[in-house]
Amino acid sequence: MADSLRVDVWVWAVRCTKTRSAATAACRAGHVRVNGQPAKAAQALKVGDEVRVRLHGFDRILMVRELLAKRVGAELAAKAYEDRTPARPTPMEAQLVPIRDRGAGRPTKRDRRELDRLRGRDPH
Repeated sequence: MADSLRVDVWVWAVRCTKTRSAATAACRAGHVRVNGQPAKAAQALKVGDEVRVRLHGFDRILMVRELLAKRVGAELAAKAYEDRTPARPTPMEAQLVPIRDRGAGRPTKRDRRELDRLRGRDPH
């Protein structure tokens, strides 16, 4: 068995993306990082590397346990990595995003202070 493998092949094999071309496109777009550095599709991946894949607006943090060159079932794929992704915040825990009416223009100083207070950044 080889001691390294292409990043896009591994991301596809462990079922992070549906197709190999989608994994390659994710690498090109900068959505895949290996050990904190942006990864090109052909970058070599070794056991013990940390892979961060941005999916649907959230990062998925995976530690490589096993190199897979072929796509396998979900149970076998789950054994090939250790998932270190923090839990997603529930809708109640997520910050409220203030919504302004379209065409309302730039926020006034008073509006900005109210937004800061809402976000918990009140300096006074």
